[in-house]
Amino acid sequence: MLIIVKDDYEAMSNEAAQIVADRLRRKPDLVLGLATGTSPLGMYRALIQMHKQHGLDFSKVTTFNLDEYVGLAPTHDQSYRYFMNVNLFNHINIPERHIFVPDGMADDIDAHCEWYEEEIKKAGGIDLQVLGIGANGHIAFNEPGSSLGSRTRVKTLTDTTRWDNARFFERREEVPKYALTMGVGTIMDSKELLLLANGAGKAAAIKAAAEGPITAQVPASVIQLHRKAYVIVDKDAASGLSGRYPGTWRSSFTLEVV
Repeated sequence: MLIIVKDDYEAMSNEAAQIVADRLRRKPDLVLGLATGTSPLGMYRALIQMHKQHGLDFSKVTTFNLDEYVGLAPTHDQSYRYFMNVNLFNHINIPERHIFVPDGMADDIDAHCEWYEEEIKKAGGIDLQVLGIGANGHIAFNEPGSSLGSRTRVKTLTDTTRWDNARFFERREEVPKYALTMGVGTIMDSKELLLLANGAGKAAAIKAAAEGPITAQVPASVIQLHRKAYVIVDKDAASGLSGRYPGTWRSSFTLEVV
């Protein structure tokens, strides 16, 4: 695991975008796993700028999003497909047929989840998976207690997650109670992971994920087992890490402060 601490959100976002762009230049048909939420927004803005100003080409890229709310149509302004359209897809040259987002309106949810897993396999697996992290340590919508070997499925959202996301809705009661999400096992199958976090509100989750025991109660902690994981955080999100002091890092960690 490589933990990279940047001065602020903009620097963190630019660093993440450079990693994505590097992988894309090496492999034009990159299979890219994407996340929603505020953490990757700056990275998406930087990638759009690279596309428009420097010709970063997405024409052969295939994307798979981590999750989607059950019961929200793709046109709903709080659906994750809508989020991705507004914040990335509408601004780059990615073909519509290369975009995969779980369908929260699927008639047969279980069959849809199996189909999603098969599509990832058919694409050759995810090369680089972008992740955020919840205040309770969840990744995607894999809430505390999720199986570390889980696959794409329906999850019941905890009150903590629903209240965290309530700021995007007019009323808390409007936040869906269920979501489709890639499983922890699905995420861990990715060749590389790129986890982003910013702000003091994520400090405890980052500490638990990076330094705590590997446990289903902190699903993000499983990334300690991944052979190639990058954690890019700003100073506030890194503030709880004991390893930021010389000599305190366990051997499995590399800390780079830039």
